[in-house]
Formats: sequence, structure tokens, C-alpha cells
Amino acid sequence: MSKLLPSAKGFRRHRPSRLIELDAWLDSSLWRFFHSFSGLWESITIFSRRFRTRGFNRVMVELSGEALTLGLAGIVVLLALAQPAMRHTAAGLPEQTDYSVLFLDRHGNEIGRRGVLRSDAVPIDELPDQFVKAVLATEDRRFFEHWGIDFIGLGRALSQNARAGGVVQGGSTLTQQLAKNLYLTNERSLDRKINEAFIALWLETNLSKRQILGMYLDRAYMGGGTFGAAAAAEFYFGKNIRDVNLAESAMLAGLFKAPANYAPHINLPAARARANVVLSAMVDSGFMTEGQVVTARRSPANAIDRTGIVSPDYFLDFAFEEVQRIARPMTRRNFIAQTSIDMGLQRLADESIDYHLRQFGRSYAVEESAMVVLDDEGGVVALVGGRDYGLSQFNRATRALRQPGSSFKPFIYAAYMEEGHEPNEVVVDGPVSIAGWSPQNYGRSFAGRVSLTDALARSINTIPVKLSQAIGMRKVVEVAKAMGVESNLRGDKTMALGTSEVTVLDQATGYAVFPAGGLESRRHTILSLQDTNGEVVWTAARDLPPRRRVLSQKAADAMNQMMVTIPERGTARRAALTMTRAAGKTGTTQGYRDAWFVGYTGNFTAAVWYGNDSFRPTNNLTGGSLPAMTWQRFMEAAHQGIELRPIPGIENPLPAPGQTPVAAAGEDDTPRLTRPASLTAATQRVLGDIAGAMAAARRAAPEELASAGALPAPDRAAR
Repeated sequence: MSKLLPSAKGFRRHRPSRLIELDAWLDSSLWRFFHSFSGLWESITIFSRRFRTRGFNRVMVELSGEALTLGLAGIVVLLALAQPAMRHTAAGLPEQTDYSVLFLDRHGNEIGRRGVLRSDAVPIDELPDQFVKAVLATEDRRFFEHWGIDFIGLGRALSQNARAGGVVQGGSTLTQQLAKNLYLTNERSLDRKINEAFIALWLETNLSKRQILGMYLDRAYMGGGTFGAAAAAEFYFGKNIRDVNLAESAMLAGLFKAPANYAPHINLPAARARANVVLSAMVDSGFMTEGQVVTARRSPANAIDRTGIVSPDYFLDFAFEEVQRIARPMTRRNFIAQTSIDMGLQRLADESIDYHLRQFGRSYAVEESAMVVLDDEGGVVALVGGRDYGLSQFNRATRALRQPGSSFKPFIYAAYMEEGHEPNEVVVDGPVSIAGWSPQNYGRSFAGRVSLTDALARSINTIPVKLSQAIGMRKVVEVAKAMGVESNLRGDKTMALGTSEVTVLDQATGYAVFPAGGLESRRHTILSLQDTNGEVVWTAARDLPPRRRVLSQKAADAMNQMMVTIPERGTARRAALTMTRAAGKTGTTQGYRDAWFVGYTGNFTAAVWYGNDSFRPTNNLTGGSLPAMTWQRFMEAAHQGIELRPIPGIENPLPAPGQTPVAAAGEDDTPRLTRPASLTAATQRVLGDIAGAMAAARRAAPEELASAGALPAPDRAAR
């Protein structure tokens, strides 16, 4: 122990000196660092003085620096804006189909073609020179000079539109139009124009000018159900595109702007006037002289008379998709498809929507509508995908996802009825709050104790919210999916009020379960498919799976008993029919962006939607106004001259005495539609059986027919 004491004392004696050494080392190190740094900074300062600018040069340097900063920020913004366009083009160019389908209506009449009209491409080198010049003169004169976006042409268009006080010339390039045709819709929105510009740049980067021009001429819609110049030349003039003259070329080039307005088989004078404008554009652009076009002006083109052909293009597009799904496992590619469409009902649906948009579209600030009609077996008998197929080929009936609003409530009630509840069950309409969400009724008031029937008829909001919470939203989603809703349903708490987007086709399919007594509607557009040899390769009666029960008979009857009260004393009084009781539900979304009526009788189920492509709010448009009025106008005519079938579960299928639909302002003196004459369902079945027997007889061997006595023996026939 005594030996350790000197060591400890020695440590204490040397400790101050070691700390002093450490302090000295730190001081010297810091001094050397700052001394070296100051020297380096002085060197940098001396070097940077060489670049010091004054006067005008300094202004230019400052501007350049700001431009670089803004440019880098702009690049970041552009990359962000380009993300949707990148997703569109991630899979490359959309492929064209190699199917060729001739479509017939349910009575066997030709209604259009799809497939071959899209793929009859003609190489750009083989197209007539005057036709290519006509297209470039009207659509994009500087096509070979820009990189997808023509800022000079855009400025010229803006200037002319400003002088004219309206839109008289578009600024989109031919490449931008191709981008829209390939990947986008005709929606008038800033997002669509941004995506269009980026996709146009992508096309210019990945394709040559000749490829872009050839693809545009091959894929653009040109009226009459035709896509591409080659198909249009055959349809309108009965000629190969290689053989069209200058007058015909000008008429074809004029179709790109508005094929529905300038189609020569619909409005020949308008088509000729448009062709004359094209000829003037060719002269103005320097592609031809006035002397070269004078003959075409004096002898305008004549089109083949096809006024008797009405092509239900939205329906054909959807039916063509169904044909491809059916034929995918087959090796065949050419078919004759008999469809479920009834052209008489299709005309009624087109007229009903067109009439109400013309009469009330401006006052309600609504521009678009869609409609789907199903028969009692699930066949699509009419489909309207928009106001004008020539202006927009986007099918709003099958592809547009819109909030259904209160028209989704029947799925909630159906799921609740499946639990064994009754229509007269009393519930309480009062305040409800779920995780901070407190839904309100339309009038901001509560009704207290009401029956389920009254709650649905009055479209009370709190009741379906309570019902969905009682049975669970998962149950509601399962029932809606089983009834035929194919769109993705979010299953959140707000879905009870129709916030999860669906299509018009979804709504019609789901509601069709009610008049079917709880059986799935099994919607379809194709009745049969034949190959080019006349062999029937697929029929709905044989190959569609049997209808499954998705609602119990009791639940379906309960829903029908509740829903017939809505047109009679609920929110859809404008949908009441004069010849039979109808059932259905209105729907209006928040902000009045969507308005619906989905209803049915024992014969037909129809869903009607009104809104704007841009999601712009309407002028207080509700489901009980234009949608219900359109539905009623169609149904009144559709039920003329047919056997009326009752809705299952409804004791008295006839409307109450004096029951008439509530007329809208300006509708009292409106002439009612008349359904075109058609065969009854029983007659159609008999004729179908006869046609099937005759087809089987043609396929049978002559010896078999002779042995059955249907034909004379071959040797006797020879004598």
C-alpha cells in the first residue's frame, strides 16, 4: 500500500502538464486550420474577381442565373405533370384487333361491322397524294416542321379565334389528335390537354412522321361506324382509298373535324360544303392552285345512299369487346354475331336523351347523358354511351365511373332484407355520427319514426347509414357484387350514400335482379356467334351459365314492394307510367355533379345518367328531373303493343286510378313517342325455332333427309 502512494502522487503532479499540452495542441491545430482556410478563401476570392461583372454584363448574368433556377424548377414540375402520360404509354402502342365481326340485331338485320374496318390499313406511300395534302391542309399544315406541339399554329389559332369571337380554328396538331385517339377521351379539361401534349412528344420521339401520319389516317373515326380512311372510302364511295379523286379526297378529309355532322350519307349538302372549305385550305396552304381545284368545286363527290343504315356505334363497341372475350379460346377470327339489341328501342333511347338534352340541357347546365336498357333475360336491348358518337367515342355507359348517390341505396336495403327484415319495419330517422362523420338529410331535418318503405321512398340519408352499420359494409359489398356490380367498391362508411363510383351498366345490371325475382340478370349482348361457314360456335341459350339466385325470393319481393312506391309518392313521381306500375330509385350526388334514375317494370330495366365529362356541377339537376323524365318517356313508348309482365311480389300490377306522371315545365304539350312495330316475344321464339331447324336441315346429309322423307332420293331427283 505504501508503494502505491508515490505513484498516485506522481500522477497528480504530472496531470496539469498533460492538460496544458493538450490545450496547446488544440490551439495550434485550430490556428493552423483557420489560417489555411483564410488563405484558401482569399485565393478563391482573388480567382472569382476575374468573373465579376458590372453594368449590362451583370444584368445578363443575373437574368441567366434566375433563368437557370426557374428552368430547374420547371423541369421538376414538368416531370410531375408527365407522370399520368408516362403511365398511359408504359405499355407502348395499343394493338389493333385481328377480329372481323358482322353484327346483326335480334331480328337478323345487319347493323354494323367491327374489327376489319379498323385493320384494313393502307401504307402511306400508296395513299393518293391529293388526299394526304387535303388532310394536312385542314388538320396540320406544319406537321413535318414541329415536334408534336406547334406553338406557331397555336398562336395563329388563338389570334383567329379572338378576331372571330369564338372557336373557329383548333390549335391541336395531328400528333396530339392521334394521342387523344389512342389513349385519351374527348373530355374538355386541363388534365387531358396536358396528357395529350406529353403523349404527343412521346409519339414524336418513338415514331417517324410517316408512321404517325399513317397511324392517324388508319385509326381516326370517320362516321358510319368506320375507322380509318380505307374503310371510309369503301363505305361512302364504294372505292378503294387508292382510287379516290380530288373531290372525294376533300370530302374524306373534311370528316376528321366532325364526322357526325359532315358524314355524306347523313347530310350530303353539309359534306359538300365542308369539302369546299378543305379545297380552299389546300389553296391557302400552297399545296394546290385554284386552277387545280376548280374541277372538284364544280363536280362535288357523290356518296352511296346508306340512309337506311343506322349504326348503334356505342352498342357495337361494347358488343365487339364481348365477342373478343367469347372468341379468345377459339382459333377463328371472322364471325357473324346476332345481338340482343332491338333497333326500335335503341331509336327510342337515342331520341329520349337527345330530346331532353336539347330542351333542358342549357337550363340545367348539363352536356352528357348515358342509358342502358336490359330485357327480362338480361339482354342489352338499347345502349346510349353519350350525346354524339362522332364527337366522342368514349362510352359513358360502360366505362365512365360516376358516383351513384342515392341510387345506390337499394343495394343497402337489399342486403338488409336478406337478413330477414320486413318493409314495414319501423326505424328512427335521427342524428348519426361515425368517427366524426355526420350525414345529413336533404332538407337538413329528421323525420323521427318511419317505416323502411317510407325511408326509401323519401330517400332519407341517415337510415341506410344505420342499416349498413348494423349488417356491416362487407355484407353490402358482397350483395352488390353478387347482383352484378363489377366496379371496385371501396366499402367505407360513406358508401351507404353512394360515394363509390360505378358505371351505368353496373346500375342496370344490379337493379335487373329485382324484377327477376332475385335471380342474377346475367347481362349479355351476344345471342349467337357463327363462323364464315355458317356453323354456330356459341349461343347464349346453350353456353351462358344458368342464372344463380343472388337474393332470396322473400327479399326480392320485399324490395319490389318498397320500390314501387318511389314513382308513386316518392322522389321519382315523374317516372310513373300510365299502363303498368314501375319501380326505381333516383340519385343525386353532392354538388349536383351526377343525376340518376334507375328503374324497372316486369319487361325492362333501364338506368339513366346525366352529368358533365369535366365533372363540372350542373344547375341543381336532380335524379327526379331529367333522368326520371327520360326514363318515363322511353318506357311509355317501349311498352306499347307488348305483353305486360307484372313485377314479382306486386299484387296489383296496374297503376292506381288517376295515377299519372308529374309533368315537368314545358312537357305538358310534348308529343309522346310511338314504338316502332316489332314482333312479340312469342313470335320471335317461334321464328327462332324455325330458323334453327332450317339451319340444322341444311347441315344434314341429303341421304338422311331422303330417308326421313324430307327430300326425294338422289337417283329419283336426278331423273
